[in-house]
Amino acid sequence: MPDHLFLVRHGQTRWNLEHRLQGQLDSPLTEDGIRQAQSIGERVVGRGITTVCSSPLGRARQTAVIIADRIGAELVEIAELAELDHGEMAGMTWDEIDQRYPGAREDRAANRYGWAFPGGESYAQARERARRALSSCGWASTGVPLLVSHEMLGRLLRADLRGLDAISALSLRHPQDVVFEIDGGTERML
Repeated sequence: MPDHLFLVRHGQTRWNLEHRLQGQLDSPLTEDGIRQAQSIGERVVGRGITTVCSSPLGRARQTAVIIADRIGAELVEIAELAELDHGEMAGMTWDEIDQRYPGAREDRAANRYGWAFPGGESYAQARERARRALSSCGWASTGVPLLVSHEMLGRLLRADLRGLDAISALSLRHPQDVVFEIDGGTERML
């Protein structure tokens, strides 16, 4: 696992604007999402990044390509960086979920870390995958890596790198257009 890395979330997508759960489905980056990726590329120039590790999902991969091209880094796809699998709820808004799955929101609130999306996965299950992603990216990079992932998985990556428990992991926010630099368990935003 790399001790020093940069972590970003993919740029804004159409479904982000519609408040739809994307999970492992995809929607395209918006013009703002493309600008966010370009801005991140500018902010990380000259920071020693040699490898950009990306989720295989289109929104993250498109973000990663823009960043890697700007900084001249190698792009490596890491399957484990994909977002939590939202299963049958992927592509839906919470209003649609409330209609189709009455009580699901309350069940999730009662055990947010252990609750699994129907046909999908929980934060607890995805945390193991996040750990594997960190190891895979460490092996794939020759220097300081930048990881491009997603909101939910990003929380787990940051928590693991900082040694945080489940409750602390879920309290983290992982917005778009923010670069997190994590070095030796200490995090700062660029």
